[in-house]
Amino acid sequence: MIRGATLPGALDGIKYYLTPDFSRLAYSEVWVDAATQVFFSLGPGFGVLLAFASYNDIHNNVYRDAILTSIVNCMTSFFSGFVIFMILGYMSQHSNLPISEVATQGPGLVFVVYPEAIATLPGATFWALIFFLMLLTLGLDSSFGGSEAILTALADEFPWLRRHRELFVAMLFTVYFVVGLASCAQGGAYVVHLMDRYAAGYSILFAVFFESITISYCYGVDKFSDDIESMMGFRPGFYWRVCWKFVAPVFLMFNIIFGLVAYQPLKYDDYEYPWAANLIGWCVALSSILCIPGFAIFGLVTTPGTAKEVRQYLQPHIQLTTSKLQLAIIFFL
Repeated sequence: MIRGATLPGALDGIKYYLTPDFSRLAYSEVWVDAATQVFFSLGPGFGVLLAFASYNDIHNNVYRDAILTSIVNCMTSFFSGFVIFMILGYMSQHSNLPISEVATQGPGLVFVVYPEAIATLPGATFWALIFFLMLLTLGLDSSFGGSEAILTALADEFPWLRRHRELFVAMLFTVYFVVGLASCAQGGAYVVHLMDRYAAGYSILFAVFFESITISYCYGVDKFSDDIESMMGFRPGFYWRVCWKFVAPVFLMFNIIFGLVAYQPLKYDDYEYPWAANLIGWCVALSSILCIPGFAIFGLVTTPGTAKEVRQYLQPHIQLTTSKLQLAIIFFL
């Protein structure tokens, strides 16, 4: 940030960053991208928080942790915006282009615009080294967090995996490596953009929407509040209950409907993806979305007994002796 503040055009970049353009609110991609960024940054819906929370003490103050983490995360994101747009302002002045044309979205900003800006700085080798080292560490850190959600969930479902954790981790990251080879091909940037749009866009919105409906209406806000009281000694206030029951589901449904109604085929710069690529993207998105109602229907069909007994099986039975993992899942959903 210090180096960026000394560059010519940095002030123009800051002004562009802090000047709102309310006309962009009419574009569905803005809403979907904003919601996806919040979920990706904070972690709800990806299973990461569930995995990490399962190692907490049962009476850990998760309310304090959630508030503190959200504030620090938002402040960090806001602060990083200054760093990014200082460089974009410098690139705008250096290339004699408006900032709106310099500021691209997706991997183009990280792998094209930023390296071009760094290449024009004195001591470019040093700045390029620390920049790409930062990208490497951020990528590894994100992979560790996401992988822990998979490892913890499968280890709890299949306890025998815990005895072979090293082998399991090696196999998981081997799969990562093989799948990631597609991004190293000549059209790798297009594959990354396709996965970025479909794999973590609408699918995460649907997943979190189902979670909010399940907790607020299927399980019940009152039971949910009782569980939190048993953990921390106090019940959530009226504000949180309204958010869980009304604000969150309505906001998520608005994003989903608005995004689908105003949906347009994917583009990367001037290249428009063919229908087959968009079809693959939707298949990737639906692969995670359909698992939620699919497993629910499978459970109903395969559960033995009469209809009344099946309904009884579907009722939650949460006691104070519930394991830490179950309580963590109840809270962080």
